[in-house]
This record gives sequence, structure tokens and C-alpha cells, in this order.
Amino acid sequence: MLFHSSLRKELSRSFGATLVVLVTIVMTMMLIRTLGLASKGSVNPQEVFLVMAYTVLGYMPTILSLSLFIAIVGTLSRMYRDSEMVIWFSSGRGLADFVQPLFRFAWPVLLLIAAMALVGWPWANSQTIGMRQQYEQRSDIERVTPGEFRESSGRLRVFFIDKDTPDGATATNVFIWAVERGLQITTSARSGRIEDVGTQRYLMLSNGQRLERPLFTESGLKISEFKTYGTRAGGSAATTTDNTPTRARSTLSLLRDRSDANSGELGWRFGMLLAAINFVLLALTVSSVNPRVGRSGNLVFALFAFVVYYNLLNLGQSWVSSGRYGMGSFMLLLHGGVFVFATAWLTLRNNNWTRRSKAPRVIAGGLPTAPPSKIEPSA
Repeated sequence: MLFHSSLRKELSRSFGATLVVLVTIVMTMMLIRTLGLASKGSVNPQEVFLVMAYTVLGYMPTILSLSLFIAIVGTLSRMYRDSEMVIWFSSGRGLADFVQPLFRFAWPVLLLIAAMALVGWPWANSQTIGMRQQYEQRSDIERVTPGEFRESSGRLRVFFIDKDTPDGATATNVFIWAVERGLQITTSARSGRIEDVGTQRYLMLSNGQRLERPLFTESGLKISEFKTYGTRAGGSAATTTDNTPTRARSTLSLLRDRSDANSGELGWRFGMLLAAINFVLLALTVSSVNPRVGRSGNLVFALFAFVVYYNLLNLGQSWVSSGRYGMGSFMLLLHGGVFVFATAWLTLRNNNWTRRSKAPRVIAGGLPTAPPSKIEPSA
């Protein structure tokens, strides 16, 4: 019918425009953040855009929820300002009649939010963490750029090489400054190569000199020359990831291992879907426009409600993870409380409009007239 189709059509346009704007803003912020991590050596500069894409993908549940909330508030607020809501109310449509078309429009978005929160969020985090760990676990000689002094992963050594091979395993004119066991050690060699010994990775130096000097005394200087010398280069030949963060673990693994930290993460993931459902009801109740406040007054209040709700969701995750509350009790308290509040507010506003629409009208002569009969819009 006309009521449903016109509302869903305008909601689609508003939701698409809002989603594009929010994704663009988040991508710009993540690009700046990822470039900062790359400059610090935490992210491979060649994988900046890939890390940014995974990060934005992980934030999609929040972006979709906010886009849906803003689209509903913006659309209904415009209908209030242009007196379209008065026309629908006068034709017999109450505020509660908007619930069905809103959820008919929102259910694909709600399914997408559930999929991104339960599957997309942990997968994107696991990919990002895996790339960062792989880049951070590379050997110290692989961190070095020819012609530049670079610190090691532990910041206790400084490397310098003149030239290296394309595979990054061999270098010439190697210089190493390190602090070990209270000694300041300076090592130089004509060449060096990477070798794996067991699970550790070593830098094998050839034809060089080693200078050892105590840090706190002037005496004890030791100089030695070597033909072959080995030193740990950092990193390992094979690593295992047993301590995967909860945000990077799949939902099924969290359900099998119900610890406090896993319960907090599960509460956040399922809470994103429940919060999106409540946002639809809240958007319907807060979208009315007060001419004395201005056009943006209700939108500011709506955004404030979103921020408070989202922060309570994150705060609840930390409370459940620390064992202060159970996952079920907190979800019932937060999401159930917001649902009851939104439903009660919607019922109150709908009943107030119904009573106003049924009140008798007074014409110029002073005689009351009956309220207009219910008019069904044509398709």
C-alpha cells in the first residue's frame, strides 16, 4: 500500500546516503591511524590499505546500526516538519502503525548486523592481528633498511647495513650496537646472513670485530676479532598462536569455552543485534520535531541516546569480563530495560495522539462536531 511503500522508499534513500558518509568518515580515520602504526613499525607499509579494510569491516555492525538509526530519525523528522505525519495521523494512522513498515525495511539490515557481529567482527580482527604479528615477528635484520640505522624489536640493539639481497637474508658491511649483561657491545662485520637454529633465528657474521665495554666503569675494554660469529636476530622460525584475543576468536569457540572474558565478548556481539532492534523503536519515539527547539534538536538528542547506549554496551562487556555481572543478567537489564522503556514511551505517545484525534471539534458557531472517520489511503 501507499503508506508502506512511500515510507520504505524514503528510508532506503536516507539509509544509503548515511551509510556512504559514515563509511567514508571511518575509512579516513582508519587510514590516518594505520599510517601512524606503519610509521611506528607496527604495520607493514605495504599492507596499509588491507589493514584499513579489515578494520573498517570490523566496525561495520556499529556503522550499520548508526546508519539505520539516523535514517529513521531523519526521515520521520522531515515528515513531522512537512506536516506529512499530520496527514497520516488524520487518515487514521497512529504512531504504533509505523512499527511494522519500519521493521519490514530494517530486517535485512538487522540480519547483516548479526552476521557482521557474529562472523565478520572476529574474522576481521583475526586477519588484522595475524598480519601485525607476522610483521612484528620478522627478524631484526629484516627490519633494517640499507643505509639507515634501525632499532631492534626489543629496542636494545641498533642495526646498520650497507647493502642486502632481494630475499633480505644476506647483508654486507653490518654494524650492530647492543647492550647485553651490563656491557656496551659494538660489532662490525663484512657480511652477515640469517640462519635458523631450531626454533630461533640467528644472524651469522663473517670477518669482523667485536668491542665490549662496561657501562658503569672505564676499565675492562675488550677487543676481539672473529672469522664467524653468531648472534640472535630476533623473531623465530616457527611460532604458534595459543593466546588468541577473545575479539579474534570465533563465536562457536567462545560458546564452547564460557569463561568471564568470553562471556563478555559474546554479550557484546549478541548485544549489537539487540541494540539495533531497540534503536528502531527509539528512533520512532524521538523523531518528533519541536518547532521551538529547531530542526536539529531531536537529531542531537537521538545521537546522544545512541552514544550513551553504545557506551553502556561496551561498559557492560568490561563488567561481564571482570566477573562483576553475568552475561544474561546484564543483557536483560540493559537491552530489556531499553526495550521496555521504548515500548512504554511509544505506547504513551500513541495513546496521546489517539485521544487528541478523538476529541470533538468546535466550529465557528460553537457546536461540537464528530471527529473525522478513518480514511484508508489508496495503493
